[in-house]
Amino acid sequence: MNKRDFLKKASLLGLTASPFITKLETLISSVAHQSPTELASNEDFWEQIRATYKLKPDYINLENGYYCFLPQDTLEHFINHVRELNYQGSHYMRTVQWDNKKKIAAKLAEMAGCDADELIITRNTTESLDTVIGGLHWNPGDEAIMAHTDYGAMRNMFKLVEKRYGVKTKTINVPLHPKNDEEIVAVYEQAITKKTRLLMVCHIINVTGHILPVRKICDMAHAKGVDVMVDGAHAFGHFKFSISNLNCDYYGTSLHKWLSVPLGAGFLYVKKENIPKVWPLFAEAPRDPFDISSLNHTGTHPCHTDLGIANAIDYHNTIGTDRKEARLRFLQNYWTDQVRTLDHIIVNTPKERHRSCGIANVGIKGMRPAEMAKTLLDKYKIFTVAIDGGGVQGCRITPNVYTNTNELYVFVNALKDMA
Repeated sequence: MNKRDFLKKASLLGLTASPFITKLETLISSVAHQSPTELASNEDFWEQIRATYKLKPDYINLENGYYCFLPQDTLEHFINHVRELNYQGSHYMRTVQWDNKKKIAAKLAEMAGCDADELIITRNTTESLDTVIGGLHWNPGDEAIMAHTDYGAMRNMFKLVEKRYGVKTKTINVPLHPKNDEEIVAVYEQAITKKTRLLMVCHIINVTGHILPVRKICDMAHAKGVDVMVDGAHAFGHFKFSISNLNCDYYGTSLHKWLSVPLGAGFLYVKKENIPKVWPLFAEAPRDPFDISSLNHTGTHPCHTDLGIANAIDYHNTIGTDRKEARLRFLQNYWTDQVRTLDHIIVNTPKERHRSCGIANVGIKGMRPAEMAKTLLDKYKIFTVAIDGGGVQGCRITPNVYTNTNELYVFVNALKDMA
């Protein structure tokens, strides 16, 4: 292989469709006449999607929110990327590493609905949002607003800048079952003062699955001169949205959750005009103040993970965002609709369809979440995660596209038995 062919092959690593994707496209075309809502309950179709995953038979996995393992096609691509980079070594790193990263970042930006020069690939949501929290030019007395149900890593980062710079943090309670969007917006608005610099809000609350009216919150905050940072850890690859339509200033997400990317991938979006506001946490050579790559210097990193992002996007796009969202919402409503009115069962997720998607949280009166999760696993072979904090007590339930209604039927019966 001559150098030109070698570099051409290297530059395409992870960016080309596989024979599996072609087979998946054929499957999708066979159901093209069905709307996403109709297809959501077509168990025969989703069983074929399920077959693309290798599942442990030991338990029913309803904890995909922390990390959803890869479908076999994405996994095989990832393993091949590891082999190929090990084979090429420094030559890859010194020739096409950055070109490929830019291509993949552009592919992410297209899916996210923002400009490619406003997005960088990170390792996860924590790195993304902590880059903003730790990089802003804080002054003593500046205020930041967040919720009790926000993720602990970001709240801890705010505590760090509180100690270091004298920033004041305010923590609010988001209503579990709001009457309307305005009730949620008002809770954030009432916490804003003339000293408020930044408001952090979850796109979808990780412990309850509550999708917040981010655009309305952003518009309200901007009218008061406050920037908004969105924690989208559980939103990207889960349901359809466009970052540009959210009108937020900063957005961070993890890709190893609902997009099923190999561990160690996320992204940070910074609105172009805000890039100079953020100090890089790791020094980079002098660059244009509006060049977002100045925030992305972390040294040598596992490029094979970056390449795996492209394969995961191909898999996601082939199924289709609308189909995936409809299926995840169907699965959640399938089980929550059966237990919401039962005695001793508490569903901590809003009932309105538009306020949630695949994630929900359920508790049992008189049973601590840790005990509930242990009983589900030990007695019923159902794996979940206990949530006990931020005003929420229960188990978070996060199915994914491979989950079927037979598994959820077992889960519903377990809840009824326990209650």
